Amino acid sequence: MPTRRRTRMIHRLARLGVAALAILGVAIAHPADAAGTSVMTDAGGIAIGGYDPVAYFTDTRALAGKPEFSAEWQGAVWRFASAAHRDLFLADPARYAPRYGGWCAYGVTMGVAAEADPAEGWTLYDGRLYFAYDAGTRARWSQDIAANLAAADTRWPAIEAGLLDGTAKIYRK
Repeated sequence: MPTRRRTRMIHRLARLGVAALAILGVAIAHPADAAGTSVMTDAGGIAIGGYDPVAYFTDTRALAGKPEFSAEWQGAVWRFASAAHRDLFLADPARYAPRYGGWCAYGVTMGVAAEADPAEGWTLYDGRLYFAYDAGTRARWSQDIAANLAAADTRWPAIEAGLLDGTAKIYRK
């Protein structure tokens, strides 16, 4: 399915809510690929698409990490643009790691683990990093971040438990 069409479909589903996502889930949901981590990783175990989580704070942009500046945390391999960024992260990973394991924060508000776009769908809010499915979803998330956070914080523990035990359904692009 072309990207624009897929994005429109996700936007429509976001308006319809969890029930619509559950119905569509038969077609696009996959059981958790690698149980044991609640972090959004690729098939190789690389967190958040290989982007440097520190760069969102220090450079205010998405920056690809490099394999030579990697570290393991929470069962995932994190990449950084520099050794200095890696060291900052390791000194305080909770400060730099995205909330909800890097999954789409708006999806978490609806009770699902949906893949996020770390390049285009990121937001810094109240000193924390959040990702969204895409830029359009980020815009909807930003319309009422406080209410979205309340909903996501309520639903995240169940989603995280499913990710950790391998029973979660993951919505991939």
